[in-house]
Amino acid sequence: MDWHHYRYRSLWRLPAPPARVYAVLERAEDYPLWWPQVREVSLLGDDSTAARFRSLLPYDLVVTARGGRLDPESGVLEVRMAGDLVGWARWTLTPSADGGTRARYEQEVVVQRPLMRRLALIGRPAFRANHVVMMRAGRRGLTAYLERGAEGV
Repeated sequence: MDWHHYRYRSLWRLPAPPARVYAVLERAEDYPLWWPQVREVSLLGDDSTAARFRSLLPYDLVVTARGGRLDPESGVLEVRMAGDLVGWARWTLTPSADGGTRARYEQEVVVQRPLMRRLALIGRPAFRANHVVMMRAGRRGLTAYLERGAEGV
């Protein structure tokens, strides 16, 4: 087992149609408005951003995300990451029966941050729990953002 490799999957039910959810998710620079653990996002160019995030554990992760597959018609938004985490993350949005969206989040990364690599064996359960807390807060934040009418969406 590679203790530095992580795969995550989450499923969110959201109260807006896929096109509206996609419009919010593609604006990475706005994530700090609704996702508490995303502390800062800076636009670097046409298809790349720098993001800093922190959940419960006392450290920040910094990544550069570059556009991979960006397909609003199919509801797929994928980025490639470099920095403290190297790999990819993908949203896949499909309509739900209630008029909302079923948002599947998948991420596969290798940790590059030296401290996390040194603590890989004993820290793995805490790192995974940290991710769960972050995703739960993101779902709540995005739901509230969509319900209050997210400006410009």
